[in-house]
Amino acid sequence: MVKLSRIYTRTGDAGTTGLVDGSRVAKDAPRIAAIGEVDEANSAIGLGMALLEDGPEREMLARIQNELFDLGADLATPGKDYAPSDVVLRVVPAQVARLEQEIDRMNEGLAPLSSFILPGGTPAAAALHVARATTRRAERAAVAAAADVPLNPQALAYLNRLSDHLFVLARLVNAGGAGDILWEPGATRS
Repeated sequence: MVKLSRIYTRTGDAGTTGLVDGSRVAKDAPRIAAIGEVDEANSAIGLGMALLEDGPEREMLARIQNELFDLGADLATPGKDYAPSDVVLRVVPAQVARLEQEIDRMNEGLAPLSSFILPGGTPAAAALHVARATTRRAERAAVAAAADVPLNPQALAYLNRLSDHLFVLARLVNAGGAGDILWEPGATRS
């Protein structure tokens, strides 16, 4: 368990931050940018959660928020050994598979898409669409970082699947898709 008695350490004042192995890198390094984007996605998910009633949707998002902290630790762990241990957090295939199962389960009751969906609807669905878009940005940052340093491929897969998860969840929260706002191509040209 992590125990923080002080929030500031002053160790980053020169523009560097520490990785899990104790090494230091520039705060603008691609790896750190990806970690920051994951943190932002996690915050956006928290906003979506705040707009939902207690229930299975909130429980899924609470689990995802915890996993995103693990994913951030995974991204902050240098090396090519992606096996988890008692002291090394790594995203594993079972976590990606669980997201896929949840997507399939949520999608079962939704009408097939007949158009692209504009982000919006209920406040909770709109917040989940922001979380989805933020997660896509986190995924792009992680892909860019993976071109620079080795990263766990399961972490990248998790982010990819998570944005799909948030899309389907936003539809579910939007009255089972009935509240979706459909794109009307060229509707305002005349």
